[in-house]
Amino acid sequence: MRPAPSPRIITTNQILRQQYHNLASGDIFIGRLRLKTSEEHLLLDLVERGIILFPSALSQQLSRSKVMQAHLFAGEMLPLTVAVHDQHDMLETVNLYQKNGISRVVTKLDRKNAGMGIHLWHDVEDVFTHATLGSLSFPFVIQPFADNSRDIRVIMLGDYRESYARHNPDNFRNNLHCGGQSSPCELSGEQLDLCRQVMARGRFPYAHIDLMIVAGGKTFLAEVNLRGGIRGAKINPAEYTGRVAAIHRDFLHSR
Repeated sequence: MRPAPSPRIITTNQILRQQYHNLASGDIFIGRLRLKTSEEHLLLDLVERGIILFPSALSQQLSRSKVMQAHLFAGEMLPLTVAVHDQHDMLETVNLYQKNGISRVVTKLDRKNAGMGIHLWHDVEDVFTHATLGSLSFPFVIQPFADNSRDIRVIMLGDYRESYARHNPDNFRNNLHCGGQSSPCELSGEQLDLCRQVMARGRFPYAHIDLMIVAGGKTFLAEVNLRGGIRGAKINPAEYTGRVAAIHRDFLHSR
């Protein structure tokens, strides 16, 4: 009986694209799959064919979509965070927010990063108007505005962990790209547990996690990504890249 062929290990998007239709169950792709907005179905196809992706297809798709994060992590996010896909969802959200006495709200565009897709609205009816008239594109995430909230960025890379607070005195967007400043901070045990819970649910082998601490001290997930900016972090780009590569190698050695 002939032995089964060894699985192919692919580490570049170029080779993956070239070999796409010849891949077999058990073949392995290491790295983030570069996809256009209309190509996310390829992740599903690869998983259904038994191709092993690392990082997982789930974590890769979550990193691409804030709307998907709102679906999977609603229990870890600020209460009444909602994914809005169409006018019907928007109308239900208007009813929900008005029933709960919520005035100011924040929307997050699905595929914008670095704070560039975050908008503050004085009333949920304003969101409804702009969405139904087409000046606010579906889908998006909407949540109550948490005044005086604090922001913590957490970098989780295997046994390496770093956390730092981000604050912008002139803008509710605390992202450093939007003018925020950073300072090192320590996570509480509860906050660390939240990060680990999110990574396990989304099958993240490593992650950048943004936490929101609201008045009263309660911590919620803001968003999570496989990669993010390290401006403000202690770790430098070379060490960061090396640690990610080591996680990839450890995964291959464990197969």
